[in-house]
Amino acid sequence: MTPDTKEGISRAIQSLGRRYVQYINRTYQRCGTLWEGRHKASLVDAEHYLLACYRYIELNPVAAQMANHPGAYPWSSYSTNAYGKTNKLITPHPVYEQLGTNAKARRENYRKLFYTALGRDKIHAIRSAAQFSTPLGNNRFKAQIEKATGQKVGQQKLGRPFKTTSDKAANEN
Repeated sequence: MTPDTKEGISRAIQSLGRRYVQYINRTYQRCGTLWEGRHKASLVDAEHYLLACYRYIELNPVAAQMANHPGAYPWSSYSTNAYGKTNKLITPHPVYEQLGTNAKARRENYRKLFYTALGRDKIHAIRSAAQFSTPLGNNRFKAQIEKATGQKVGQQKLGRPFKTTSDKAANEN
């Protein structure tokens, strides 16, 4: 999701969660929550990783053997992106629109993205960013985020930092 406002994704997930939980609880005569914890989100360097994320997400039902092709999974955006199936919930991302000069070319080029496997390094980067809610992108992208927010981004090592030789010298004086 690419939000229009700072709070856009959080509000959308919150609204979805409330409505879906009510539906499930009414339908199955149950009560309580469905999910543990908060949703996790990561900023994505669209230029370098967005289409890899699309592939990762749309290939998950295939990897989980829930479908034999990403287009066969009913809740996937693959049919919209690859074949032009109408879906009011999907707005083409500018990176997707750069796949071709017209809709037919974009759909064909999108299908071609799935001809090759997604590399292990990209899969690891996507999973790690999702698991730890860290930005997904190169060092330049992360530096831009740090500059804009004034905060360090990425996974930090837990615990006390190791002493450097200059720290030891300062302690000896």
